[in-house]
Amino acid sequence: MPNIWMYIFVMALVTYLIRALPLILIRGKITNRFLRSFLYYVPYATLAAMTFPAILFSTDRVFGAIVGFAAAICLSLRGKSLLVVAGGASLMVFLAEMLPIF
Repeated sequence: MPNIWMYIFVMALVTYLIRALPLILIRGKITNRFLRSFLYYVPYATLAAMTFPAILFSTDRVFGAIVGFAAAICLSLRGKSLLVVAGGASLMVFLAEMLPIF
């Protein structure tokens, strides 16, 4: 059986290289407008890709998750605070899960 410390070392090395290589390879300021725009939106796209599946599969039924997601979108587009959006979405999921429709 391989040593657990070897696995930890390899994972640490890979994680370090992923973070260090861009700093080593890109020394100057990025002047390409497309590349700057692309890099600007990467964190938002990554967050959405990780969050959306978690939203859909967080409840027993997908219907409740979709209702809560729709409520969160509506409240956030109206400029409500994060606490109001989270509370409203949770309340809508709770109410949707109580319905015997689906």
